[in-house]
Amino acid sequence: MHELPITERILDVVLRHAAGQDVHRIVRVHLRVGALADLEDHWIQHYFNYLSRGTLAENAELAITRAPIRVRCRSCACSFEITREDLGKATCPGCGETGCELVSGREYFIENMEVL
Repeated sequence: MHELPITERILDVVLRHAAGQDVHRIVRVHLRVGALADLEDHWIQHYFNYLSRGTLAENAELAITRAPIRVRCRSCACSFEITREDLGKATCPGCGETGCELVSGREYFIENMEVL
């Protein structure tokens, strides 16, 4: 259910950017969602469909791309991708150290939108 307030914000941003731009309809919204973000694609689209009724974004498709998890080694600053399963036990491919910090994987943002 935490998808609802996030989807409300996404719709607000999309509609704000369409306002005053001679947009007749929003066809598709491209989202980038980190692999660690606990957001379900199905529910984001479901809530978007509900919230966008009667707006320029009604019937718009959400094209969701999952961003990989990236960490950075605290010793040598090497940045690399890991899987969810390897969180907390990642070993740096550069120096072999295990002290890493999360760089990305929890984010969500609008990359672009297609309009008519």
